[in-house]
Amino acid sequence: MTLLRDHELTAAFDHAAPSYDRLTAVNPGYRSELNRSARRLGLPHRGAGLRVLDLGCGTGSSTRALLRAAPYARITAADASAGMLERALSKRWPDNVRFLHRTAEELMAPDGDGPYDAVLAAYLFRNVTDPDAVLSSVRALLRPGGRLAVHEYCLSGSAFHSALWNALCRGVIRPAGTLTGDRDLYHHLWCSVLAFDRAPAFASRLSGAGFTTVRTLPVAGWQTGVVHTFLAENGSRSEQAAGR
Repeated sequence: MTLLRDHELTAAFDHAAPSYDRLTAVNPGYRSELNRSARRLGLPHRGAGLRVLDLGCGTGSSTRALLRAAPYARITAADASAGMLERALSKRWPDNVRFLHRTAEELMAPDGDGPYDAVLAAYLFRNVTDPDAVLSSVRALLRPGGRLAVHEYCLSGSAFHSALWNALCRGVIRPAGTLTGDRDLYHHLWCSVLAFDRAPAFASRLSGAGFTTVRTLPVAGWQTGVVHTFLAENGSRSEQAAGR
């Protein structure tokens, strides 16, 4: 099972950036489920004072989802891939959105806009070398009581959903990557999902990192059991001091 890591993965995303939006557009539910995960953060619609981080923003689809959920929040969107950020920046954005070229590991509080009231991380944690270290950084970036939403390819653990994912990759995802010249990236997508935590294990990882009120929510359509939204809160200072 070959996985891309660090600079190799960033280079692969750089190369794939020009065709990335076209490929995700043919994925039923891709954008609507990102919108749902952003709404699940429960942000006040007119929360002008809110600070929100889109961690691993890619070409900006998740950023747009946050903007729909909280159009007056101050949104910081960060990604390690210069190519993906270039695509994001080519789109029109209001003044309350800014983009940073940084890896998840490089973001440390305070960064000028933090601490954040909420963080959305879409399709990120499969792709980092040390998920626990990134979760620790996210907690440092969040205010006490702040919310995290992780939107991720994370299999339920059932044999059916694993078989579905394998069939989809063999029949659709890997051929699409071959057509666009991004075979290695889409092979990585296939393998990274199989190698990553199953949904119950990732929920336990969040709890182990100190997050509270952890919930695992399914998405709709063909992605049920393949993609999940994980919601969690950064425990209050008193909870953290008590080791809760």
